[in-house]
Amino acid sequence: MRQHSGNLTEGKPIRLILAFAVPVFLGNLFQILYGLIDTKIVGSTLGEEALAAVGSVSTLYNLLTGFFNGMTLGFSVITARCFGAGDEERLKKSVAASILIGFAAAAVLVLGIFAGLSPILTLLHVPGRQEAMAYSYISILVLGMFVTLAYNLCANILRSIGDAVTPLVFLVLASAVNVFLDYLLILAFQMGVAGAAVATVISQLLSVVLCILHIRRKFPVLWVEKRHFRPERAQVKTLLTSGLSMGMMSSLVNFGTLILQTGINTLGTSVIVAHTAARKVFEIWGLPVSVLGATMATYSGQNFGAGKYRRIREGLLSSLAIGTGWSALVFVMAHTISSYLIAFIASTQSEEILYWGETYLKYNMSFQVVCVFIVILRNTLQGIGDYVTPIVSSCIELAGKILFTLVFVRLFGYWGVIWTEPVSWLVMVLPLGLQVFRNPVLRRKKGEASPGERG
Repeated sequence: MRQHSGNLTEGKPIRLILAFAVPVFLGNLFQILYGLIDTKIVGSTLGEEALAAVGSVSTLYNLLTGFFNGMTLGFSVITARCFGAGDEERLKKSVAASILIGFAAAAVLVLGIFAGLSPILTLLHVPGRQEAMAYSYISILVLGMFVTLAYNLCANILRSIGDAVTPLVFLVLASAVNVFLDYLLILAFQMGVAGAAVATVISQLLSVVLCILHIRRKFPVLWVEKRHFRPERAQVKTLLTSGLSMGMMSSLVNFGTLILQTGINTLGTSVIVAHTAARKVFEIWGLPVSVLGATMATYSGQNFGAGKYRRIREGLLSSLAIGTGWSALVFVMAHTISSYLIAFIASTQSEEILYWGETYLKYNMSFQVVCVFIVILRNTLQGIGDYVTPIVSSCIELAGKILFTLVFVRLFGYWGVIWTEPVSWLVMVLPLGLQVFRNPVLRRKKGEASPGERG
């Protein structure tokens, strides 16, 4: 089985992690470019009001995509364990069950949110003059979540067996199509912000079709038949626990951001635009960190399935070192080129927009090293079967964002937004660090034998 795929249970951990993480990073970068391209084109062609409309609901889109990506990543951790253990039949059943559970969850969540979209926009405090544009944009993206789920399923299943390159190749192609469709639908067909949303969904659909064709031709180990869609109850429970745990972990963070956005939407168009542009930069600079986390989920899942606990510890230390180095570079960029990036993304020279966007990045990126430890530790814990501690940590962030939205944003305006995440990060890293020292898989010293450890 392994001769067709990327085995993360053999070889030097840091090299394997980098070889896996780089294409995942590039793939996720192109995925972020979907949103960045929409933001840039909307701002430059339709103006600040349209950009504010898109920005006012972008957190809802991020909430949904984060949940589906987290859920499918949780499914892929179980698939990675089957791969690490060399159990092909159980692997196929894991893939089949992931498809069934994923689309069932999507049907409930997507249709429920679409039905209540108008009240949700009201709760988000979307300004009245932007509400129609915001609705036309987000309604298309919400219905397109079935396509987003399908892509994340394909991509994370491929990554679970070590193939991080294929999703990258197809996303590069889809990104090019997205740029073309943005201009075609927004300018030529005069579809406004709805055109940007349609372009995103069609581009993702192309990635899905290409991934399915590739799996069918190149990875028979992942191709399931009708008999595999009769999963065992224990396996369904394991997949649900892992998938919903990682989906909830991501959703709690993004739900907190959604609540914070309700406060931001009361601070005026300039602040909304500044925050929208700053968050795009934040997402790109934070991408290597999230990729290292996703890499450690797969890496630790494969090695946990193979019983190679020492390799998990070595990989964890390597990932933390890489992430810390990246945070130092981000710190320098945040304090030197932030204003230029805000001006480019928002297509503006407004002093107020540039000031708030630059200030947000300077303060938040100064604490990114804390975020590195949070993301890598909680994904590693998920990979080895600890589904509780990461959710506890995410609940702390959610509570922090609710507190800051209700109290500090009202008292201090956008400064309350700026300090929300750094303060939350400093608190939420504590339970993760404590659990790493307590977990029997991670706490053993180098050279000490692990129960059942092989190789």
